[in-house]
Amino acid sequence: MLLHPQFDPVAFSAGPISVRWYGLMYLVAFVQFILLGRYRIKNRPSVLTVEQLDDLLFYGMLGVIVGGRLGQVFFYDPVYYLSNPLEIVAVWKGGMSFHGGFLGVLAAMGLWAKKQQISWWDIMDFVAPLVPLGLAAGRLGNFINGELWGRVADASLPWAMIFPQSGDMQPRHPSQLYHIGLEGLALFLILWLFSGRPQQRGAVSGIFLIGYGCFRFITEFFREPDAGIFGQSYTISMGQWLSLPMVLVGVILLVLAQRKKSL
Repeated sequence: MLLHPQFDPVAFSAGPISVRWYGLMYLVAFVQFILLGRYRIKNRPSVLTVEQLDDLLFYGMLGVIVGGRLGQVFFYDPVYYLSNPLEIVAVWKGGMSFHGGFLGVLAAMGLWAKKQQISWWDIMDFVAPLVPLGLAAGRLGNFINGELWGRVADASLPWAMIFPQSGDMQPRHPSQLYHIGLEGLALFLILWLFSGRPQQRGAVSGIFLIGYGCFRFITEFFREPDAGIFGQSYTISMGQWLSLPMVLVGVILLVLAQRKKSL
């Protein structure tokens, strides 16, 4: 068995200011978005300019933060947050939902696309391949913090890991690393290669929804489930319930794209 390294969550301090690894991972996510986006604009036909990409990132950051926090509030712990409304804005204490952040980004991209008079679907197809490596960075932040650990694993599993933060010292799946491998690296490769060829509008977005939804559904079987609005379930977790609509919508988009239906 392995023991979680127990990293210091603070990467560095400058006087009274402490910079945490988790915050740095958000910065890494945004930087890689800009770098990959500029590469795509330079090397492939694009609906965006570099200047528009910078503006788009600002809207996306707002969508991630606001949507991610509201998703945590309403999908996972509405009773607590509605009883303690001031805690909703205390994002520094943690608690961000991917699915909420995803909906927030969809809304933010819609506002930006309307402002720029560009097709929302073209924007989403452009953005989709730039997202997975950012998700991988976020999961790396979870691993550094020793949070969102996996379910109890067989002690004979070579990579079973003890997370002291869990309080029970049992060997567990390092599920954060599973998220990195599937939702991060594997999904990035699939989307990057798929979007490298001309595709019908909505096809890249469809592949993202199907890929993320399926990979998240799989990794949830190895992750200690969160207590969502349906309670804590080891059969179908809240993360899996929220991923199912993504897969369904993704299949519909892909079918429409293959049939060359207008979006």
